[in-house]
Amino acid sequence: MYLSKEFKSEIFKEYAGAENNTGSAEGQIALFTKRIAHLTGHLKRNKKDFSTQLAVRKLVGKRRALLGYLHKKDIERYRAIIKKLGLRDIIK
Repeated sequence: MYLSKEFKSEIFKEYAGAENNTGSAEGQIALFTKRIAHLTGHLKRNKKDFSTQLAVRKLVGKRRALLGYLHKKDIERYRAIIKKLGLRDIIK
């Protein structure tokens, strides 16, 4: 399964610095991004799955809120995570 314990610890190790640092903004943003990508692939095959569409919208909103927080707190960390995940073409 794509959300297994090993998968999550791998994401947190790569983006948050340590696999037990699950509360960091970078780790949460990376996890949300992976989940959004997975659910988007599902939606391409199942166009009428409205509950999954709602879940994707909620995840995008949560990721946007965390990115806004990171942008206000530490612009360099924000730019680093945006570049690492490839979320935007233009960096503020």
